[in-house]
Formats: sequence, C-alpha cells, structure tokens
Amino acid sequence: MGEYRYTFVKFLKDWALIIGMIVGASLYLVYHAIPALHPAGPVLELIVKKVQPILLFAMLFLSFCKIEPHQMRPHKWMLWLLLVQCGLFVGLALLLVFFPDIPLRYGIESAMLCLICPTATACAVVTGKLGGNMAGVVTYTVLINLAVAVLVPLMVPLIHPMEGLTFSEAFVKILAKVFPLLILPCLSAWLVRYLLPKFHAWLLQYTNLSFYIWSVSLTLAILMSTRAIVQNDSGAVVLWEIGVASLLTCALQFWLGRRIGRRYKCPISAGQALGQKNTVFGIWMGYTFMTPVVSVAGGFYSIWHNCYNTYQMYRKRKQDEARHP
Repeated sequence: MGEYRYTFVKFLKDWALIIGMIVGASLYLVYHAIPALHPAGPVLELIVKKVQPILLFAMLFLSFCKIEPHQMRPHKWMLWLLLVQCGLFVGLALLLVFFPDIPLRYGIESAMLCLICPTATACAVVTGKLGGNMAGVVTYTVLINLAVAVLVPLMVPLIHPMEGLTFSEAFVKILAKVFPLLILPCLSAWLVRYLLPKFHAWLLQYTNLSFYIWSVSLTLAILMSTRAIVQNDSGAVVLWEIGVASLLTCALQFWLGRRIGRRYKCPISAGQALGQKNTVFGIWMGYTFMTPVVSVAGGFYSIWHNCYNTYQMYRKRKQDEARHP
C-alpha cells in the first residue's frame, strides 16, 4: 500500500503542471457545456478572483523566505533583457503609430502585449526547480514591473487614445495591481526574517510547498484563460492570428533569454525571466489599455509557456535521474 501511495505522490509531483493545465481547462469546459451551472458563474468568478491573489501571495511569501535581501542585486543580463523587452514593445508601438492600417494588426498588438507583459510572480518557483538563481529572477521581476508601469501609459495612448485617463492615473493603476502581489510578500518575508527568526526557520521547512500552491494557482489561471478564449466572439481567423503571435513571441523570448543568459552563465534564470509571463496581469492589461480582444493573447501565452515549463521540468527530472539512478 505504501509503495502505491509513494508512486501516486511522485506522479502528482512530476506532472503537477500538466495536471493543473488539464484540470483548469476541463473545469471551465464542463461548466460551459452544462447550462444548469451557468447561474453560478458570477459567484464562481468572484471566488476565483478572491482565492487566486491569496494563493499567489502565499507562494511568493514562502519563496521570498528563502531569499536574503543582499542577494537581490542587478546584473548585466537584466539590462539586456530590459532592452530587448522594452525595445521590441516600443518598436511595434511606433510601427502601429505610423502605419495604423497595417495588416495583421491584432497579431501585432498581441505580440506587443506578450512582449511587455512582466515576468510571472511564480517565475522564481519554477526557476528554483530548474536549478536557476531565484534571487536574480525576483530582482528582474521588480525591475520589469516598474518599466511596464512607465512604458504602457506612455506608449499605448499613442495607439489607443484613452479619454480621461492621464499618465499618472494609468501609472498608479498598474502599480496598484503590482504592489499587493509582488512588493508586499517580499516585505512581509523580510520582516519575518528579522523580527521572528524562529518562525522564519520553521517556515524554511515548508518552502517547497510554494510549488504545489503554484500548481493550484496555475489551475485557476488556465481556467480563466480558457474562459477568455471560449467567450471571445471575434472569429476563428482573429483567434488564429492572436494564437500564432503569442506562440511566436513565447518561443522568441525563451530563446533570446537563454541566449543572453549563456553569456553571463545564467541561461535558466534569464530564459525564465524573459519567457515566463504574468499572464493574468497581461489579460487585465489587454482589456484595460488595448483592444479588448487582444487580452486573449494572455490566455494563449499561458498555455504556451506552461507547456514549455512542463517540458523543461521533465528534462531536468530525467537528467537528475541519470545522475542519481
């Protein structure tokens, strides 16, 4: 009995990401297919929106408990990633400013969204599992969120003028989304480290729990991504355009991140920092500041980057098994 239990637990641990993706998509498709469940939709949506931030906060808090403040410092690879991410976003924005009737506009806007979307708050968890530098990824996450808070209000109004929304209002709006799920867990973890050292030492025994919390959070994220794709009524051609654009930008960013990272001996950290995105934030940013249909790009990107993360973890597990059979 114990052997079967161990095998089952190992299976869940090894395939947590793909299980979370399948469960998340299936839950929404089942809900969508059964009209009797539809009246519960608003309540279920409210529950998801309330639970997901709590899960993300808990996951980040546990992750930050492992990181000492002095470990968070800028590196050269972060500057290159910022230049790539922000430069490509600005370049595509200017392309749409000068050529507003350009073909494949939805695809270009989707690429812009996928490029400027900040690093996922869960990126440190995956990076740690892959053997990368968690502190470096967290530092870059803070830097890119600040860059997004400046660039999006600066560039997007050139493409989509927002009447009554000033730069400062948009800046504060973005920071209000970022602070509770990025800065607050960090500050809380450091306060616990210095004010409650015994409690901090006890928490360090459970930092691996952050991976499983993320798996549950991933299930909810995929559920909401599936909802965004299914409920979109822009037509198959537009969805194909957005889906391909998100796939290409996902592949490009993981490739560029790892290529830049190799120069500084941190391909895993740089690849994850550039390629793994906060897609929930991206979806919000899409329907708040850009063409609403473009927000679906965040849903597609969530699928692509999690599929790649699943592959990376599978490969890492096989390498570890080969070293320690």
